Parts: sequence; structure tokens; C-alpha cells
Amino acid sequence: MPVPSLRAIGSVQRGAPTFFTVDGVVISAFAGESVACALWAAGMRDLRRSPRADLPRGMFCLMGSCQECLVWVGARKLPSCQVPVSEGLAVETLPHRERPRG
Repeated sequence: MPVPSLRAIGSVQRGAPTFFTVDGVVISAFAGESVACALWAAGMRDLRRSPRADLPRGMFCLMGSCQECLVWVGARKLPSCQVPVSEGLAVETLPHRERPRG
């Protein structure tokens, strides 16, 4: 008996190519995909540092439960895996938004 393929060749519909910013850097993505997915595809893995050991933290559960991928979107701190990409979206990582200035 042949093993069924797990690939979804030809059946995946992506949103329109678009751009958004993370910490002021322009990232290319597809409209509707999660910010976490777009960041991973762009090679951005570290979103913050752990408070005790200062180790890099990033995407973990990718379903909004763990809070590892938190980012700032406007005035709200949200899991990046739950935020859809849209044209002109501005995202800030926690270290970028919360660093001391002045």
C-alpha cells in the first residue's frame, strides 16, 4: 500500500505579497500569514531575552498559549503568532520598545 504524501502541492493559497516593519526594518511577507511565520521566514528567530539567564526567546507553541513570541503592535502586547500580516503593519519587539532611551 503506498504511503500518502503530506505535501499540499498546488492547493495552498497565499495572500498577496506585502511588506510590514519590525523595529523599523522592512520585512516582506504574504498578507494574512502570522507575523511569527513571516519573521521565521525572514530569518528572525529572537524576539526577546529571558529575564533570568538572558537567553534568546522566540516562537514556541505558535498557537498563542505560551507568550514566548510577544510583540508590540500599536499600544497592545500580542503574541506574534496570532497577529496577521497586513500592508503597513508596524511591529516592535519587546527589547526594542522597552529599552531605556535618552
